[in-house]
Amino acid sequence: MTVRFVTLGCKLNFAESSALGKALLQRGHSRAQEGKPADVCVLNTCTVTDMADHKCRQAMHRLRRENPDAVLIVTGCYAQLAADKIQQAGSQPISGQQQPDALRGWEDADFILGNEQKFDITNLVDRIAELSLQRTQHTEVQSSPIREVEAFHGAVSHADRTRCFLKVQDGCNYFCTYCTIPLARGKSRNPAISTLVAEAQQAVSQGAREIVLTGVNIADFGRSTGETFIDLLRALDGLQGDYRLRIGSCEPNLLTGEIIELVASSRHIAPHFHLPLQSGSNEVLKIMKRHYTRELFAERVEKIRQIIPYAFIGVDCMVGVRGETEENFEDYLAFVKGLDVSQLHVFTYSERARTKMVEMDLTVVPPQERKRRSDILHDVSAHKLQAFYAANKGRQLTVLWESKNSKGMMAGFTENYIRVTAPYEPTKVNTFETRIL
Repeated sequence: MTVRFVTLGCKLNFAESSALGKALLQRGHSRAQEGKPADVCVLNTCTVTDMADHKCRQAMHRLRRENPDAVLIVTGCYAQLAADKIQQAGSQPISGQQQPDALRGWEDADFILGNEQKFDITNLVDRIAELSLQRTQHTEVQSSPIREVEAFHGAVSHADRTRCFLKVQDGCNYFCTYCTIPLARGKSRNPAISTLVAEAQQAVSQGAREIVLTGVNIADFGRSTGETFIDLLRALDGLQGDYRLRIGSCEPNLLTGEIIELVASSRHIAPHFHLPLQSGSNEVLKIMKRHYTRELFAERVEKIRQIIPYAFIGVDCMVGVRGETEENFEDYLAFVKGLDVSQLHVFTYSERARTKMVEMDLTVVPPQERKRRSDILHDVSAHKLQAFYAANKGRQLTVLWESKNSKGMMAGFTENYIRVTAPYEPTKVNTFETRIL
């Protein structure tokens, strides 16, 4: 069968799609050629915001329009929550006019697979090929209670010749009031360190020069095996070969001083931190049911700056949650302006069904006010990023060159995540080069 993958959302989704695509190729299937209809389409979805949901629906409709006779498989987080809803309703959606109102929008899908069933896609495509299955009038739903899932499904993906994404953890036990991810991904779980070391070493041996650690809450690593995240980092820091490790998003309460000190002393772990703040107001952090205060967050940033002055620090910020008053936002804004960080990743709050926040009797921030607050933080971010680049000008850093040739130019990132460009030289692809910025 010819298969087309479309993946939306986080690096974890992309890692899983890449691993599934590789498994299908190994079973004799092939990627659909660009511009030609596929036999099977797989859409791996995200549901972190209502905009993510909207993009998933658009992608579903577009895939059906461009591949009218294909079997369309929809999986991922949006599909998991939809499958839960379908099963709660005690029915499966039916294409056409008979579809229940609560389930409209899924008539393009032939299969809706939960996140656990995602990893059976290879067998499903084999069955489609063997039985010559085609579109039917009914959508088949395959799902299981995700919070009961204990299994961990590994994924190692190569985004290009340079970078490899290594899935080290899945799920989350935090249940922040605004977030559906624990409902879509299940409980926190992980493989053994020995497994990940073997996967990472193989990737390096096959030419990967940068390994990015991915997961839902990666610093919570160890729930399944009794190990710790710093144990994992130390083990991955000891691989054989010329490589770089880049850590994904870490909860501030789990980013210990010991981890920061390890990054500072490591030859392989990049001085690059991604920390979710979400709000700079302690009052709002309590509403969100976050696991830290802004004072703890500031301590973590100060610790990084003390021992790794030029580290890149990216910060997730959310605006407009229920109960966020104008006073809360001004307090938040003043706090963020005072943080010595490199960039803000700003998200506008959207109401998510089945979260605790939608049940809270708190003032709803109007959409236009949410946008205003978002615009303000985006402006703050632009100034911080410009200042970070200026502070690094004239420093000697190491660039890992990537393979893409864009109008005769190539690009790469330094260890502290500064993008550098130069005239394209094929011999430099996937190599480290020391340069003065």
